[in-house]
Amino acid sequence: MLSGQLLRRLGSMATRVCLSPGSAGPGPVGPVEAAIRAKLEQALSPEVLELRNESGGHAVPRGSETHFRVAVVSSRFEGMSLLQRHRLIHETLSEELAGPVHALAIQARTPAQWRENPQLDTSPPCLGGSKKTRGTP
Repeated sequence: MLSGQLLRRLGSMATRVCLSPGSAGPGPVGPVEAAIRAKLEQALSPEVLELRNESGGHAVPRGSETHFRVAVVSSRFEGMSLLQRHRLIHETLSEELAGPVHALAIQARTPAQWRENPQLDTSPPCLGGSKKTRGTP
């Protein structure tokens, strides 16, 4: 049985953390996605955290956790340049970026910036393969 304190914490998180429709794909959330979500929540106390596993749109095996898109809205970003925000996220997720995560698209905004444009960008479709296999220089 969950304690009252844990229930209040989960309720608080539910008001701030958004899971975009279809972000977890057809199956359960994998360990890499769960780790990314937990680390960003811990480090940034975001008002909004939208995380999409976009691996299914790339040339990787089914069920992979290699390509992600994240939108993080946090007051911690106030006064920081976009580069500083990205560096903070990269530092937070250094273990995942050194291992299983191949690509991470980041939208890091302040609460005021998110209110102006609360949209999560979409990624272009994967071209498949590499530049060598596509004949691109």
